[in-house]
Parts: sequence; structure tokens; C-alpha cells
Amino acid sequence: MKKSIERKLLDLIIETSNNNITIADDKGYILYSNPNHWSIYGITPEQYKGKTVYQLQDEGVLSPSITVMVLKEKKKMQVMQNTRTGRVIMTIGYPLFDDDGKLIFVISYSQDQTEISNLQDQYEQLERKLKGYQAEVEELRGKEGILYRNKEMEQIVKTIQRVAKTDATVLLLGESGVGKSMFARQLHNQSTRHKEPFIEVNCSTIPESLFESEMFGYETGSFTGAQKQGKQGLIEQAHNGTLFLDEIGELPLAVQVKLLKVLQEKKFMRLGGNKERHIDFRLVTATNQNLEEMVQQGTFRLDLYYRLNVIPLHIPPLRERKEDIAFLINHYLEEINRKYATRKKLHPSTYDILIQYGWPGNVRELENIIERLILTTEEMVVFPNSLPSSILGQRQSEGKDASIGIDQTIGEDQDLKTVLEKVERHMFQKAYKQCKSTYDMAKMLGISQPSVIRKLKKYKEQF
Repeated sequence: MKKSIERKLLDLIIETSNNNITIADDKGYILYSNPNHWSIYGITPEQYKGKTVYQLQDEGVLSPSITVMVLKEKKKMQVMQNTRTGRVIMTIGYPLFDDDGKLIFVISYSQDQTEISNLQDQYEQLERKLKGYQAEVEELRGKEGILYRNKEMEQIVKTIQRVAKTDATVLLLGESGVGKSMFARQLHNQSTRHKEPFIEVNCSTIPESLFESEMFGYETGSFTGAQKQGKQGLIEQAHNGTLFLDEIGELPLAVQVKLLKVLQEKKFMRLGGNKERHIDFRLVTATNQNLEEMVQQGTFRLDLYYRLNVIPLHIPPLRERKEDIAFLINHYLEEINRKYATRKKLHPSTYDILIQYGWPGNVRELENIIERLILTTEEMVVFPNSLPSSILGQRQSEGKDASIGIDQTIGEDQDLKTVLEKVERHMFQKAYKQCKSTYDMAKMLGISQPSVIRKLKKYKEQF
């Protein structure tokens, strides 16, 4: 029997369509469908012939069947199917009614969305990774400008990250040159006030007689020599931002009273003025002095101390952060070489001396020394003789002390073998106390690990 033109046309449309088209009757029997359509469902066309969509749904081939849904609801439906072959199919079904409103056919269009679904999953995974990277970036941004490997420093940085979003007052303690002002700026940069001013004030540089005018400002004609238009004080400049008072321990008692009043009332009056001004700022302070001792001595107010000591952070000196010294030397060497377009290097012996140096001036001294060496040394390699006398003097002093100790240890009637054994035992005892493992001891003593183990058996009972 020959097919009609309409039937041929319908078959051609279905076979050549980019979408998978299925036409079923009101009983759920499939009348027309793409020949290759059913491969995504894991069956051949022969396997669905003679079956209804209800049967195919019960068998798990169609999960769920869009035709069943349309037959039940008698309206357009859309669903995502998961096939037995692991494909994800988006299917839309349309009901077709006769002139009497009876549903006679269901036409459905299916499209394989597996690749799109996979891309979506990949996108979501990338999005999760991106959020993770953003969190890492935020952490690195918080660490920006603060270079460390020391565990104690790591805890300080984490504390700063936690409290930065608050307005809690932070007191930075530590020796000169440890980087207190850098930590204060990090607190500001990570705070909600980071777009507002960061005003840094070194309290030791403002004379007591000028403190009030410098900190609170003054109105026109307040005193002889004052600017005609008046002047905004440092506290007023910090409005909505951060006020960092460095060397807070240098403030005279009379000035401490005025500062405490501003902190308590959040308002002040310019010198020569009669109008109170409200102020809002985050306070960060720093000192290298022991404020508790100053309170006991009566040189620092107890009530002001309590105001400042909300979150105290003690920044350890560089000599207590041995693992940071080499890190900082390499950093500043690279940074300053880049700054002056040079390529200077440190000789290994120079490097060792700098590692062992006590750095009383902390990070600030280290940075200055590296810059001095790069600028004043003519050779491309910096040898120990280029080091300043302050560093070499400490080295020579340590060597002298060591030689005295050896002289005191050696007796006049002792032979070389006995002396060498005493020195060796002394060095092993020192390494045993300082190192955590025989590997570290071998590295410190410059010998192999088996040699360390053998010598320990010999000397350990004598420690």
C-alpha cells in the first residue's frame, strides 16, 4: 500500500528534526517517532512497538513519561527525564484536541540535555572552587604586606582578620621596628571603614603644648600664629575612619585626660570654639612600653589603659622568629634589587651572619641593612666585610666569648685527642638540646645522620 503524500511529509519531518518527536494516541500507543530516538533510552524501535507509554513507564524506560502526564492533565507539560543509559532528557508534551474538545493525540519533543547538564555541574563546581579561591584571596589580601612563617605571627594575623570587621579597640604591643604601624593599617584595610581615612599619629612627636590644637583643631583667631581660617584636628580628620595613635605611652597625663574624654563621649570641641562636634572613628593604638608598669608607677591612667586594652596583640621581636629572618632577607633583597634595577647577591657567609644576628631593630633594621648593602657595595656579591660594624662587632664578641670558654675547658696537660673529644661532646650536647631530631642535628653540625646516631650513643650518657 502506497503512503500518502501527507504521511511521507510527516515521516520526513519527524526523521529530519533536530528534536526527537513522538506522537501518541489517546490510549498511549506510539504512532510516530524518530527511528534513532530510542537509543538514548537504551532500547530499539522494535522494543517499544505494540506497547503503550504506560507500560514503558512501568518498565523504567520512560522515567517519567511526558505523554502519560499530558494524558492525565490534558494540558502542556514539561519534565526532565533521567534514562537508564545515564542521559538527561528535557521533554515537552502538547495535547491535541478534536472539534468536540476530546484529546486525541499527544505530541512530545525531547532533547538530550546531558552535555548541558554536565556543563552546568562543571559550572557549579567551578563556582564552588571560585568561592574557595575568593576566600583564599581574602585571606592573602589580609596577609598582604605582612610577611611571616612564624606560627605566633600566623595567630596574630588570624586574630586581626577576625576583629577587623568590628570596631573593637586594638592595642599593638612590641619593640620598635616589629611592624606595629603595618598591622594597624591592615586592621583598617580589612575593616568596613577601609574607604575612609586612616590617620596615623606618633604621640611622641607632638609637644604637650601643641597637642590640643593638633589633635582637636582650632577656630579662627584662637591664638597668635593660628591660621585665619582655623584648622581641622587629626581626630576630626579620622571621622568615619581609623585613628592610629602610635607610641601611646608617650602621652603626658594631662593629655591622657583629654583623650579619654573624647573616647568616652565621642565628641570634642575645637580650641577657641563653643560648638561640640560629634566624632566616629575606630581607635588603634601601639606602644613599645609596658603600660601596666606605667599604671603602677602613676605615669599612665588606669581608666585610659582599660579603654585601650580591649584586644591586646603582642608582636614578637625578630630574634624570636628565627624562621622569618631568612624569608625577610630574601624578600627585601629581591624587592630592593628591583627598586634600584640591580642584581646584587649575598655571599653564603654573609647570609649566615645575617641569619645569626640578633636584629635589635627588628624588621625595620633588616630592611635598612639590605638596602644599604645593595647601594654601597660595588661588587655584585656582598661579602661579610661589607657588613656594618654593629653586626660584625656582635659576631666578633660571640667568637671571643666562645674562645674564652674553650680556653677555660682545656687543661695544660691535655693532649689534642682529649681536647677534640671535649669540644665534640660540647657541640653534640648543644645540638641535642636545640634540635628536635637527629636529622636537624646532622644539619646543624654539618655531618651525616648515621654519624650523629653513632656519636649520640657515645656521648648521650654524659649530657
